[in-house]
Amino acid sequence: MGCVVVHQGRIIGRGHNRTESLQDPTAHAEVIALSAAASTIGNWRLTGATVYVTVEPCMMCCGALVLARPDRVVFGVSDPKFGCLGSCYDVMADNRFNHRFVVTGGVRAEDSKQLLTEFFRGRRSAPAKQYCVRRDGRVDEGA
Repeated sequence: MGCVVVHQGRIIGRGHNRTESLQDPTAHAEVIALSAAASTIGNWRLTGATVYVTVEPCMMCCGALVLARPDRVVFGVSDPKFGCLGSCYDVMADNRFNHRFVVTGGVRAEDSKQLLTEFFRGRRSAPAKQYCVRRDGRVDEGA
């Protein structure tokens, strides 16, 4: 999954999912890209920005988007399991939040779907890593 944040015609933040590499359930592409964008402009309010993301954001990422206050979110493919901009839930249909952004879904959906299919096909064909947890709690890779 990938995400870029664009403000005034330039990319101010980018990210890709790093949940596995960081062993962090919050390391989604959107969260990483929003953090990078806020650092770039020196402001957590991303008013005037457009966020582009490969897959429809989950509930956690939608919460981060509402808090970051971009003007628009554009995504490629819908996520029927976790998507919260229209699939499982629609955050923007809930009028209780203090910020609203324009949502455009399905942009280059087939391209996004193909990229994701190829990525996960490659992941499945790679040999699985083996881990050994020692009695003292340390983890050895490749044991």
